[in-house]
Amino acid sequence: MNLELALRMTEAAIKQAFREGATVSVAIVDGGGNLVSFQRMEGAAISGPVLAPGKAYTSVALRRPTSELPALTAPGGELSGLAGGRFVCFGGGIPLWSGYGEEERVVGGVGVSGGTLTQDMVCAEAAASVWGAR
Repeated sequence: MNLELALRMTEAAIKQAFREGATVSVAIVDGGGNLVSFQRMEGAAISGPVLAPGKAYTSVALRRPTSELPALTAPGGELSGLAGGRFVCFGGGIPLWSGYGEEERVVGGVGVSGGTLTQDMVCAEAAASVWGAR
């Protein structure tokens, strides 16, 4: 993950948010969950600077989209009790993968917050598509 690519990914998510009619915050992190790029649209919720990086971090740490986590973190679920701290366990976070087969690894993540869960996920997917097309 480098800054130039992270900025392009952030911009793709912001453009998708405009199309969706959403005001969001977008975070891109590297494979260690460290923030590389962040943007908050004017008027976006004040929770975005916490939730967007949290979603990105969570997707990297758990190696899965955060949209999969509500069922897993519910009482009795495999990851019950996980939510809290840096872990944000609802849609809008997507891990970014590099390599194939045994070489496949998570090298970053994207997190979007501020719209509906569906809008957050669509915007995160727009950012991830830039990663996939690199």
